[in-house]
Amino acid sequence: MDHVSFTACLRFLDLLEQGRVPSLHETAAFIRACAPDCGERSLPEKEQALLRMELFARARVAAGRTFGRRIYVRGLIEISSFCMRSCLYCGIRAGNAQAVRFRLSPEEIYACCAKGYGLGFRTFVLQGGEDPWFSDERLCAIVRRIRERWPDCAVTLSVGERPRSSYMRLREAGADRYLLRHETADPEHYARLHPPAQAWSDRVRCLRDLKACGYQTGAGFMVGSPWQDSMCLAKDLAFLAELRPEMAGIGPFIPQSQTPLAGFPAGSVTRTLVMIALTRLVLPTAMLPSTTALATASAVGREQGILAGANVVMPNLSPAEARRHYTLYDNKLAEGPECADQLEALKRRMAAIGYEISTERGDHPAFRPQRSSHV
Repeated sequence: MDHVSFTACLRFLDLLEQGRVPSLHETAAFIRACAPDCGERSLPEKEQALLRMELFARARVAAGRTFGRRIYVRGLIEISSFCMRSCLYCGIRAGNAQAVRFRLSPEEIYACCAKGYGLGFRTFVLQGGEDPWFSDERLCAIVRRIRERWPDCAVTLSVGERPRSSYMRLREAGADRYLLRHETADPEHYARLHPPAQAWSDRVRCLRDLKACGYQTGAGFMVGSPWQDSMCLAKDLAFLAELRPEMAGIGPFIPQSQTPLAGFPAGSVTRTLVMIALTRLVLPTAMLPSTTALATASAVGREQGILAGANVVMPNLSPAEARRHYTLYDNKLAEGPECADQLEALKRRMAAIGYEISTERGDHPAFRPQRSSHV
């Protein structure tokens, strides 16, 4: 169906809250109804706004049932801007000869963790391009050292596609979580955003391998990437409903000036918020970040993400030089509340919208330790 009424949209939300995922056509029609792309038919603007208010309110209630008013913080450490992949949208793609490359040493990574621990962080996220220097042996040694020095902390990795055997070794070394955004659940769309050597089937295989290895697994996608339409987004939502990841990162596409997609417009903040809220209804207990990309796209994007159902923020613990050169997209925030040093400012901003920062590990409910009944 190409167009739906306001009442039909409310029924759609009722189905999501009941744990049912409507058809792709119904989902695409809902997305068009409250956040139309250029040229798409939609509801009158007043009804669009009312529908978004209803959607966001339901998403907040869904998040509140599990997490209350807590927003979990993760300390992000960008470990390398070297990457052997050539995703067309990414500023650190292998084909970008203008990118400034850096790689943190193990000791630099530990220093970031020590600083973060002192600030109260109990989750460290090691994120980087697919850098062959970070072999299984080196990464496993780093993960083991972090777990030995800070045993009450969780370790999250976000270092791309690897063989299942690699994921298993890293899991056995002590990694708790792994982030690997699927970027789009439409194989044809994926092929337009990546070179031929990078296949959508490989990305999905990796996500299923991560689940099988016992990770708290994170998927996610861009909103407003080139050639994306409402049906693509409907497929993303259906994919998340089927995969059931414990985490999902959703942010707007922001072009990077040194990539083949530099001339395309940025994704809509409004559409991004709609997709965060819909994901919250589909995955009510998932950990959903209000992403750096969202905060980059809007001065109040971080707060808007929380008010649309997100419950995680990821301040940056990386050294200043690394933050400046990890240029996935243009104008990426690297200072202010995005910086871990400004945690108190972030707490004030969250308090201003009625939320509180939690420095707990923030595991997905299914992975939280069960209290023993023994004395």
